[in-house]
Amino acid sequence: MNIEAMTLMELAPFAAGLVVTGLVAGVLAGLLGVGGGIVIVPVLYHVFTLLGIDEAVRMHLAVGTSLGTIILTSIRSVRAHAKKGAVDWDMLKSWALPILVGVASGTLIAAYVGGDVLTAVFATIALVVAANLAFGKESWRLGTELPGKPAQYSVAGVIGMLSALMGIGGGTFAVSFMTLYGKNPREAVATSSGLGVLIAVPAVIGFIWAGWNDPLLPPFSLGYVNLIGMALIAPLSVLAAPWGAALAHAISPKALIRAFALFLALTSLQMFYRLFG
Repeated sequence: MNIEAMTLMELAPFAAGLVVTGLVAGVLAGLLGVGGGIVIVPVLYHVFTLLGIDEAVRMHLAVGTSLGTIILTSIRSVRAHAKKGAVDWDMLKSWALPILVGVASGTLIAAYVGGDVLTAVFATIALVVAANLAFGKESWRLGTELPGKPAQYSVAGVIGMLSALMGIGGGTFAVSFMTLYGKNPREAVATSSGLGVLIAVPAVIGFIWAGWNDPLLPPFSLGYVNLIGMALIAPLSVLAAPWGAALAHAISPKALIRAFALFLALTSLQMFYRLFG
């Protein structure tokens, strides 16, 4: 199926799916401190598959478009958490430079690897993090406070790199890291929501550069960022993000972590199925 040849009636189901995706991604951004990419990437990959977009660019396009939607969603999410005084701004500022270095590295890697590699990275890491959150005990800690700045900066760099490769906002890794060192889950989620902005802006620029003038891209794409997907998903994600933030402060920390683990596990299994099913 070719996207240029599709009629309005044929495109309608895909548009409806993207609308639902936007709403769910926004709620997750506020609830779990993620930029929504953990939902957006696999859904976009499926939609792009149905639209007949070439496999060589499909996963790159899903990751790049997801990162584009994360920018607005994360801004709205971190502002909602900030109103409740839960964001550790000093930590975000100190992580900014290593995050940028990591994002640059991840974007360069993504520009030169195949889509299957990006899919495998996404699925594997998501499953590992989900298992840790689901089966780990609250008493398990790597420490009672965050490690020194050199260790934090190293972790931040890795988070930036992997997030760029996966098309996510960094909350997947940052929440796990912070809670293992005893940080309150609500504060961890709130602070992680701010990482999405630091990660997504430079990553989007990198994905636009990496895919510039690729002949396999569908219409209305700037490199590996599809403007149609952004136009449908981003506004609804922004609208729904405060709903998730409000929910995050209304439920127990344990329920918050379990919800995070469940979404990670389901997403990972879905991606593995697409690789090997």
